[in-house]
Amino acid sequence: MKLYSYFRSSAAYRVRIGLALKGIDYEYIPVHIARSSQFEPEFDAINPQHLVPVLEDGGRRLYQSLAILQYLDETHPEPRLLPQEPLARNRVRSLALISACEIHPLNNLRVLKYLTEVLNITEEQKLAWYRHWVSTGFTALERRLASEPGTGIYCHGDTPGFADVVLVPQVANARRFQVDLTPFPTIVRIDAACNALDAFRQAAPAAQPDAE
Repeated sequence: MKLYSYFRSSAAYRVRIGLALKGIDYEYIPVHIARSSQFEPEFDAINPQHLVPVLEDGGRRLYQSLAILQYLDETHPEPRLLPQEPLARNRVRSLALISACEIHPLNNLRVLKYLTEVLNITEEQKLAWYRHWVSTGFTALERRLASEPGTGIYCHGDTPGFADVVLVPQVANARRFQVDLTPFPTIVRIDAACNALDAFRQAAPAAQPDAE
């Protein structure tokens, strides 16, 4: 397998965690998003959306981090990222989508660049925007994780899975942008439990070959 990745991309981070949890070896191919390498002809031919991650498996390209994670679960089912029972699968997916759909798209690098370079908002306003959407999403996520019986050591039960794979990169980004995590003790606890595992540490931004 080949993974087109950028060390700070939270979407690529998710896939790196999934690959590490499943013990799958791959070739890391860096794409420097902050320097606009995604728009160079070589990568444009790989992904016309100009986003990472892209996973190549047997010469076939796979796109979108959540779709890639589900592919990995279907082709390498142990250890499972998604539960088999339908209600549990729904819970895990819905927890993951709070970060993946309600927080991340609003705070993606290309959105932040548009805010500053096109709409000319200040750096202070950009940070306020970022922190607002993280806090809004985490408030709902914290309430669910703290109150629902399905929560265990991790987002669902006592085995790391799909929801944790999506949550941890979002927490890392929140810390990078100095979001106050004090109101989210359950999220912080689960993040710490995940980052105690080798798979999560191996996938972390600082551990990647293109880390700066």
